Amino acid sequence: MADEFDPEKFEDKYAHYFNELQRAYKNAFNQMNDRYDSELIHGIDQTVLNESEPFYEDGEFRVELPEDPRERIRGAVAVDDETFEETLEEYVERIESELYRTLGVDRPE
Repeated sequence: MADEFDPEKFEDKYAHYFNELQRAYKNAFNQMNDRYDSELIHGIDQTVLNESEPFYEDGEFRVELPEDPRERIRGAVAVDDETFEETLEEYVERIESELYRTLGVDRPE
């Protein structure tokens, strides 16, 4: 288990929390891959989430996505806009949940 989470260290997250970040993203990937079309999940992982950035601000984790996530996956995976948006939204929520769990931070009410 990691030491107690330090928000200041998270500013340099890749130096201090790289393994935990990898684990959180991998856990979310595995959960999503079990429930959804694996081609879509792999596409989102490789074209959108590979450029995402997790942040910890005001006591909350959030994942910032790159610009135009829908355009990034277009051509890589055939998926309608609604399915893509819903799947991406759930995927991001799972990553955020995994960040809380993996880093041992209580989620705000």
